[in-house]
Amino acid sequence: MTPWERMQICRHPERPRSSHFIEKITDSFTELHGDRLFGDDPAIIGGLGYIGGRRFIIIAQEKGNDTESRIKRNFGMCHPEGYRKALRLMEMAEKFSIPVVCLIDTPGAYCGLAAEERGQGAAIATNLMKMSQLKTPIICTLIGEGASVGALGIGVGDVFGMLEHAYYSVISPEGCAMILFKDAKQHEKVTEVLKVQSEYLKEVGVVDEIIPEPEGGAHLNPFFVYQGVREFVLRQEALLRSVPLDQLLQNRYDRFRRLGVVEEITSYEKELSESHI
Repeated sequence: MTPWERMQICRHPERPRSSHFIEKITDSFTELHGDRLFGDDPAIIGGLGYIGGRRFIIIAQEKGNDTESRIKRNFGMCHPEGYRKALRLMEMAEKFSIPVVCLIDTPGAYCGLAAEERGQGAAIATNLMKMSQLKTPIICTLIGEGASVGALGIGVGDVFGMLEHAYYSVISPEGCAMILFKDAKQHEKVTEVLKVQSEYLKEVGVVDEIIPEPEGGAHLNPFFVYQGVREFVLRQEALLRSVPLDQLLQNRYDRFRRLGVVEEITSYEKELSESHI
């Protein structure tokens, strides 16, 4: 399949959402609401859950399943109070030494006027800073769309898993096509250039593990991916639990310092390249 065809699998309307994963991989789950500053953002589901008898704080971006729920959840585009709710739950996890599981699935943070008025940028930046220093294990799992800083707002952790047909990108293909070509119809070409698929991201170190999907996508056999995510979370929690706290934080820092690949060229190579333009 082409990268754009795989993008359509990731965006399939019947693809399992975070609420489905929480229901199927947890033994029990108690949802907690509100950021204690403004209100509750339905685009973020968070609370205390048990998986395989182990306690976790679960924070998930929820896009909704039908028209009514998608409008309620704002299509998974979080407001500042959503990120602040996530931060409140992370701080609770740190206080009681409970590992955190983040389920990422968003086309991006909400960029409307109301979100900006309530401090969208500051809310996400605070999360990035706090998650980088949080004194408890953080397991991130990308189950669908992971676009822009909206995904990164709950995406800093010790280990990062990704479903096979999910995508992770600094911007959506349509948004990138509008910026580069002034034409959203160039999205197929842009998708290939952005390298948003799991295999490439694992190659450059952004993703630690690819969680397989059934042929044709997760929506054709949801229980297969539920089991894969559950096993990934429990396996990683067992590994992280044995790491001393100081080493855990240092490893988290080092992981982000190693992301990506940098290629340097000499001044001669640069001059040679420019002479052929």
